Amino acid sequence: MALDGIYLSSLIEEIKDIIIDCKVDKITQPEKDEIILSFKKNRKVYKLLISSSSNYPRIHFTEFNKENPMQAPMFCMVLRKYLNTATVLSVRQVNSDRLLVIDFKSSDELGFDSVYSLIIEIMGRHSNISLVRCRDNLVMDSIKHVTADINSFRVLYTGVEYVYPPISKKLNVFNFSYDEFYEYIITNEVDFTEKFFTGTFTGISAGLSSELMNRYSTENLKFDLEHATNIYTFTTNFFKDKLTNIFLASYSMKGKLKDFHCIELTSLNDYNHEKYDSPSKLIENFYFQKDRYDRLNAKSSDLQKIVNNNISRCDKKMRILRDTLTECDTKDSYKLFGELLTANIYSLKKGDKFANVINYYSENSDSMEIKLDENKTPSQNVQYYYKKYNKFKKSEEMALIQMDLTENELQYLQSVLTNILNVENYNGIEDIRNELIETDYITLKKANKGKKPKPTKPMHFVSSEGIDIYVGRNNIQNDFLTLKFASKNDIWLHTKDIPGSHVIIKNTGNISDITLLEAGNLSAFYSKSKSSSSVPVDYTEVKNVRKPSGAKPGMVIYSTNKTLYITPSESTLTRVE
Repeated sequence: MALDGIYLSSLIEEIKDIIIDCKVDKITQPEKDEIILSFKKNRKVYKLLISSSSNYPRIHFTEFNKENPMQAPMFCMVLRKYLNTATVLSVRQVNSDRLLVIDFKSSDELGFDSVYSLIIEIMGRHSNISLVRCRDNLVMDSIKHVTADINSFRVLYTGVEYVYPPISKKLNVFNFSYDEFYEYIITNEVDFTEKFFTGTFTGISAGLSSELMNRYSTENLKFDLEHATNIYTFTTNFFKDKLTNIFLASYSMKGKLKDFHCIELTSLNDYNHEKYDSPSKLIENFYFQKDRYDRLNAKSSDLQKIVNNNISRCDKKMRILRDTLTECDTKDSYKLFGELLTANIYSLKKGDKFANVINYYSENSDSMEIKLDENKTPSQNVQYYYKKYNKFKKSEEMALIQMDLTENELQYLQSVLTNILNVENYNGIEDIRNELIETDYITLKKANKGKKPKPTKPMHFVSSEGIDIYVGRNNIQNDFLTLKFASKNDIWLHTKDIPGSHVIIKNTGNISDITLLEAGNLSAFYSKSKSSSSVPVDYTEVKNVRKPSGAKPGMVIYSTNKTLYITPSESTLTRVE
């Protein structure tokens, strides 16, 4: 469910209680479409995240730390200019819709007070954040510039007059009379279906509209125009009661989040639900993983394209090599023809189209007819078949060598793709980009020539028994962990014949099955088969692992191993940052 106006109203109540009369302490813009305003109150820092993401636009307090860009974007600089140390005057919602206004009082360089409004439009792909000067309604800047060729109704960029989005003709669910209600459903010929509430009132999503229909039907009241009075009474009483006694919960099934709201969704009673005491905590937990995945996926899309193109190239090469090997399977017949023609060369002459010979290699010495080139001498025909045999023999040898090299390259590329999909931050993406530069899949011309970010470190977990476990984020780290960091008696784990991370258990001499299974779960979870069951994980001492000469990063061979079978799940182990 998208964030609707009803849930936004519960967020606004929480935000108002904290930030009104507070001064802005810090302003950052970690993403191109996202800002964070920090406030201090009672010696505690509150970070208000405002996102105009096309997929997950939202506003809420956040506890997660995000890395900021080396240079602040222009919109962030404008906010710092006008809102730094500004005091929050009010926080209000417009017509129960997904439109929020935060008013600030700020002093300019001459000491004069001015009021600025930060207008947040939470409207899917049209979401935006604009700073407007109240005295003349001028836009100081918008996080997304909207020009006339994009929107014919209004424009949003520095220096233009701010125009609100088109006002909805729907009713404000918090403030409407029976006469307005009746006139609206008559005038607009509203259908009395599951979409009735979302088609009549602002701020009600389709999911909540269905919930209201279910609630109404349990009262055994008819849902039609003749019973408009009952519908009006039900709606006003419902929101008056539910918004004074909110029920914050998210709903999930088999670990997958389905929905959330500040109103209890009785239609999802069969789902597991988790209650929250804060609308901000709920929405952050619901959207954090999805939003992070989408952003990282978009940031790494060029790397995924490069890797997938090379995988396609290798797959095509493997098909050609397999066809070559199939063709080479006939090589022995050409050798046989050459030997039989040599044995019968005395009976052949130039101009013959066929040679009828006895196959001495068959059990019954069967007769065989061999095709000849009438324009060649018998000796030339013999040489033709021997050359054909030698050509196929050499092609087979080279094809087998190339297949081995290509299979190794495919394994490497699949491991890189797995690492990209498992990446947790932007620095991890840059680590993989540098790895692809080192392995010549990216040329320096295409590589980022700007300031390189600090390389990430392998993930560090502590088992339930207090033993250190390390997990590589990419193939460079895999090599470092296995070949340089680990001691010879440490335990090395890796999914069997499946691309994934190298996992190292620091051997303190008392590794139990519990720690081994916990490390095995990490190995399976950070592999290509993280969504599978009974994933085979090999483990052995590091001294039994070695890297072949010339092998690509992360590629090793090992012996004297044992195998665990793990159904992976997200680890609950303590993680050391």
